[in-house]
Amino acid sequence: MADQLFADRYRLEHRLGVGGMSTVQLAFDTRLERYVAVKLLAEHLAEDASFVSRFRREALAAARLVHPNVVQVFDFGLDEETGRNFIVMEHVDGQSCAEILRDQGARPPDEAVAILSQACRGLDYAHRNGVVHRDVKPGNLLRSNEGVVKLADFGIAKAAEDSEITKAGSVLGTAAYLSPEQARGEKAGPPADLYALGVVSYQLLTGRLPYEAASLTDLARQQEASPPLSPSDVNPDAPRALGEAVMRALHPQPEGRYEGALEMADALEAGLHGFAPDPTDATAALDPTSATRMLGDTTAATRAETRRPAERTRRPLEPLDEPPRRRPPARASAAPPVQRQRQRQRERPARKRNPFRAGFALVLLLGVIVLGVLGYQLVQDSTARAVQLREDVRGGVQDAVDEIKGLIDDNTR
Repeated sequence: MADQLFADRYRLEHRLGVGGMSTVQLAFDTRLERYVAVKLLAEHLAEDASFVSRFRREALAAARLVHPNVVQVFDFGLDEETGRNFIVMEHVDGQSCAEILRDQGARPPDEAVAILSQACRGLDYAHRNGVVHRDVKPGNLLRSNEGVVKLADFGIAKAAEDSEITKAGSVLGTAAYLSPEQARGEKAGPPADLYALGVVSYQLLTGRLPYEAASLTDLARQQEASPPLSPSDVNPDAPRALGEAVMRALHPQPEGRYEGALEMADALEAGLHGFAPDPTDATAALDPTSATRMLGDTTAATRAETRRPAERTRRPLEPLDEPPRRRPPARASAAPPVQRQRQRQRERPARKRNPFRAGFALVLLLGVIVLGVLGYQLVQDSTARAVQLREDVRGGVQDAVDEIKGLIDDNTR
């Protein structure tokens, strides 16, 4: 096939990878003169007409996703000569996370968080556009030589999920990344992608899967039985706060996980710097010692005193049939009281001056002044009259005394 063009356009060069559903080949686009990745779906999938129809519909939805952290789909269709369904995608020159884990093992926490944060941004963009990946795994996280991480294979898992041909093959092949609701046969939504990315996070930090299951039934049983060990317990180099952020993504109930991919990215970056998720979140449900603390284990206080500073006290396990308590939004660092007062004064809206109120005050002031002048004048007049009255009374009294004295003198003689 190397000597002829595939789909009258692509010159296939060599194989990049192989999976249960497809084979990926490096190809050269002779029309646009660029290298691309051509995914050739397994031949037996073409026998399922419903799968082909769903595959085309999902491939069209994936082709509309254009984001730096999503592998772009350029073309898809059926090659008439070979009878192979294909997808033409952006070629990422680098390694998948599966190859990184195979060649290098667990990654340092800062490198792992850098990969996961970019994957979260790609998932957030897809979810906001109504596309659920349904097959997040290390093989579908591609990191370029420049360090850019891209999510690949959007839409294919959705078509395979509804196909009777692939239920016992491809889906089972990625059982380790299936969320508990998927393992129970329920519909997968954005929380299922966050769970799968939580499994990838666990692998990047520890080099192993949280559950080592041999079958889908075994996986469902382990998920229901107990939570896995925290990544910080498996890898001492992983911060405990970061391990708690990963464990929340692995919560068995969808409502116990993050509300969105960007929230998960923020929690992972905060955990890297020693800030654990809010203790009111559902991460406490995954703590194996929570039930013991509820029974009043006397050693809990001792463990709390010897914890690392990043670890916070957790509350007892909340019922899984109730939605988790939402974490209040993070508050900015408290400013000094003087700065807070000045900030409140700046934020306080300026009061508008009322011209009528100012005029009324002026008239009232003038009235007070006039009343004061009149009152002073009245006081002065009253004082003058009182003095005159005293003088008149004093003169009348003296005349009366003189007359009485004269009368007494005349009578005594």
